[in-house]
Amino acid sequence: MLIRATGRRLQMSRNTSLKRLGLTKAVNDSANVSAGDIASLLYLWNPWAIVTCVGSCTSPIENLMVVIMIYGACSRLAPLAAFGYVMATHLSLYPAILIVPVILLLGYGPDAPPTRVFILKEYDKQTSLKVQRFSWMTVLHFIFWLFIWSCYVLLLSSIILKKVGGLNEMFEKTYGFILTVKDLSPNIGVLWYFFAEVFDFFRGFFLIVFNMNIIFMVLPLAIRLKHRPCFLVFVYTAIVAMLKSYPSAGDSALYLGLLGLFASELAEMQFTFFLFFGYIGVSLLSPVMHNLWIWRGTGNANFYFATGLAYTCLQTVLVVESVGSMIKHDRKLRLLVTS
Repeated sequence: MLIRATGRRLQMSRNTSLKRLGLTKAVNDSANVSAGDIASLLYLWNPWAIVTCVGSCTSPIENLMVVIMIYGACSRLAPLAAFGYVMATHLSLYPAILIVPVILLLGYGPDAPPTRVFILKEYDKQTSLKVQRFSWMTVLHFIFWLFIWSCYVLLLSSIILKKVGGLNEMFEKTYGFILTVKDLSPNIGVLWYFFAEVFDFFRGFFLIVFNMNIIFMVLPLAIRLKHRPCFLVFVYTAIVAMLKSYPSAGDSALYLGLLGLFASELAEMQFTFFLFFGYIGVSLLSPVMHNLWIWRGTGNANFYFATGLAYTCLQTVLVVESVGSMIKHDRKLRLLVTS
């Protein structure tokens, strides 16, 4: 329901922006595509989302908090957005980078064409179009509630964990465990294999490299896609699912569901056939290779690692192609306005 409501708000914002630019044909074309319905169906009927629910995994709870945060930010409900953000970062460290698109959503509102397109429209047609200004009051309201919810969660955690080590023990066993990658049990990622092979002398260096790799991508993408904060959330979640130390199927279920919110903008994305059947192939081969290696003993670690490597490559192609398609879509809008 929340994904569907978010999609409807995005579509309303998109249609409003296109009408202001005089692109009524594009509005009529997008009226037949309900981004919210597509996104909700992609998430609900995604086999990976079903598997995480059947396996009693906590990933659906983390995904719920992220979706609550997105919906609250799109609706400019600062308390709700702050609650979702605090709970998401409390359950998992990586949603912390979503603070950038959340602030952009609260400040500028949902996704819209670049500001330059509106400026070109004003110059070409000699008309005055009101450009969305950044709302600092909403952001400050969000920061206030962020502080309130954080204090509340930390207070409850300290009370509950008072007899078992307190907050220091909690941070060490949660965030510290994520950042130090101490458990090298096989998963669908690639870090477990890398750190199983790397020398202990270089372990600290590569821990810094892999953990900082996610942070290095935040600022450039935010600068280039600041006018599309919801799409930025999708890109960040896909990058996190690709580079986090302990990925799960639920991470992919989330960003694949969010991908449906941009069905109109990404309609001309390339390699969709390759990506679709690539994800199916990895989904089928990964449990087979795991069974051959772990249970039957007829394979080795390279069998299972190959599927994880292919899975990472597929996610990389998806992120690159989706970002490229969104940039091409914005350029197409600029050409339509100036023509």
